[in-house]
Amino acid sequence: MKKLKKVLIVALLMIVVAGGALVLLLQPIIALGQLPPYAGDNQFEWKKPLYNASKKTVFIIADNKITEMFDMLTPYYLFNTTGQLNVYIVAKEKAPVQIKKDLFILPQLTFKEADSMKLVADVIVIPALSIRDEKQDPIVISFIKEHFTPTTKLMAVCDGAATAAVTGLFDGKPITCHASDLEALKSHFSKPHWVKDVNVAHSGNLYSTAGVSNAVEGSLMVIEDMFGKMAMKATADSIHYPHAGLSNTHQSAPIKFRHMLTIANKVIVRKNRRLGILLQEGMNEFEMVSILDTYARSFPKSFQCITPSDSIIHTKYGITLVHTGGNAVKKIDELHILMPGNNASVNSL
Repeated sequence: MKKLKKVLIVALLMIVVAGGALVLLLQPIIALGQLPPYAGDNQFEWKKPLYNASKKTVFIIADNKITEMFDMLTPYYLFNTTGQLNVYIVAKEKAPVQIKKDLFILPQLTFKEADSMKLVADVIVIPALSIRDEKQDPIVISFIKEHFTPTTKLMAVCDGAATAAVTGLFDGKPITCHASDLEALKSHFSKPHWVKDVNVAHSGNLYSTAGVSNAVEGSLMVIEDMFGKMAMKATADSIHYPHAGLSNTHQSAPIKFRHMLTIANKVIVRKNRRLGILLQEGMNEFEMVSILDTYARSFPKSFQCITPSDSIIHTKYGITLVHTGGNAVKKIDELHILMPGNNASVNSL
């Protein structure tokens, strides 16, 4: 009887730990749905971006409610790095796009503005947006379909595959997404051919990537197909890509119970660090989101964005960041500074 009681206690403890781990694991996803929307006056200096008619054009779709930052800004950075493309973040509304709590970007064009400029999309990128099932915004879907032509390259990044699937353009074609969401998306969308264990699924002008970091491989593959291997290699070298050629070997391993226990152990047992990043004028978009997205997924105790003075920051390739978290600095154990010496006085914070 005592032995049975011990077994029951152990089982109960395991269930409690697993449940707590699951809540912690899902917290970033839960938080995305609970983030307060932008509540400012929206009185920004909206500058229409430059357009070079000699260059091809990339549309990166953004959802004002929230857009996965690495999915969006990694292609933005890599396509800009080629120097051969007009790259625009486009959204339905002329309003800030949330990428993190208290951190927003300004889309460069609305759908209507892009149409009024009569822009032709040579590439369309679909990051993971706020809706990841069949209940997609019809205006977003219409914009994508209206701008997709037989020569347009369409790339879905991570769970942007949900939006891509609703367009019908991937019907009967291979498509992939984040490993932990593949079965769920497959149940929602049966017409595409869902594949796994690849960084990038590719068929003709259609591309889709696995989990978040594979936005790198997807973007580089599109660049290679458009401009050749040398252009791709130069772009890859700019971010210290660790492979001689494009890697397309990927283990599509969904998160399992043992991973939940590891997360629970880190969050509950170990002392989690309070992290911060200094937002600086001219900062590299790729480096910024690599830190923000990677460290956020390591379940720190907190992660604070810090601005030395102004709440408006402009990145290397012209993205306007809007930080609404104020300038008061909370206790930080580890501060990331991407541009030391460039107005980066830690003592003044």
